[in-house]
Amino acid sequence: MNYLIGLLSIVFFILAISVIVKSMKINKNLSESEDADTALDSSNNTNAYGMLVFWLLGTIAGVWSFLHSAPDFLPEAASKHGVTTDKMFWTSMSVVTLAFFASNTLLLFFAFKYRYNKNRKATFYPVNHKLELIWTVIPAIVMAILVFTGWRTWRDITSQAPSEAVVIELTGHQFGWYVRYGGVDDNQLGNYNYKLIDETNNIGIDFTDKHSFDDFTATELHLPKGKPVLLKIHAQDVLHSVYLPFHRVKMDAVPGMPTKFWFTPTISTDEMRAKLGKKDFNFKLNCTEVCGRGHFGMAITVFVDEPADYKKWCAEQKPFLATNPAYLAKVPANLKAKATKYIPAEPIATDSTATEAVSIN
Repeated sequence: MNYLIGLLSIVFFILAISVIVKSMKINKNLSESEDADTALDSSNNTNAYGMLVFWLLGTIAGVWSFLHSAPDFLPEAASKHGVTTDKMFWTSMSVVTLAFFASNTLLLFFAFKYRYNKNRKATFYPVNHKLELIWTVIPAIVMAILVFTGWRTWRDITSQAPSEAVVIELTGHQFGWYVRYGGVDDNQLGNYNYKLIDETNNIGIDFTDKHSFDDFTATELHLPKGKPVLLKIHAQDVLHSVYLPFHRVKMDAVPGMPTKFWFTPTISTDEMRAKLGKKDFNFKLNCTEVCGRGHFGMAITVFVDEPADYKKWCAEQKPFLATNPAYLAKVPANLKAKATKYIPAEPIATDSTATEAVSIN
């Protein structure tokens, strides 16, 4: 690529020199021969008609590019705020595209209409305050409206999550995601502390907090349809980014700085499969920060379930404390009675994959 850029630079430099030399010859001959005027008119006419051809071909190419890419656009947003976000996006794109088309059409048309003509004298037109006011105020008003609507949309998206929101924690690391759920009993995530991370407790769950007792981990992300979901986002090493394209969710996972994002899924996995006509379709959660060599595989499967199915799935999951009863020793004495009810009579075989990163190979 560097060689290609260098070669193109040399070619454009040679072309620029040739244009300069040609222009100098034309200027030198302007006062010597009427043939120079003829040559100049011919060049200007060629350039002027070339402007119209460029406008026509550019318009056709732009329209073709849009229509050709349309089948690859994301389908209807699968979340409430996603519908609003898409509406704002296409409104902004329509305004910007209209302004781009109008301004470039006028630019190329004027280059054609007012090309050099030896029988016409240019009009000295130094200033027009009214015109300047119009082309300054109108774009300023349009931009202010776009900025205000964008700010209002972003304000609503990043507002406080409803109290009944399902709480899920996502922790990014090279190269995967740890997923922790707030538990069926209290829907509250217990505290965590990086100093408590070990070969089993990869998240650093703090069992001195009673809200941690019913927390469970999983290798996939399940979301209830029609219910608000609050994602609490962390990173253990470098910058990552939570990206749910079909739900229009994107939020960075920053080491040492917890972030969050809440949204309401509106289309279940089965419904999206029917809409797309793909029986094997699944939502995905991807990382959109180039976080290292394994970045390409940093994704997990996302399931949007009907509320009843989501409750059933959660009920089938075992708390981390139940699958790792050895951590009962870390529970304070005054809380052991509450923690013990999550420990089965017979120890459950530890699922070592429960907190392992999932990669798509």
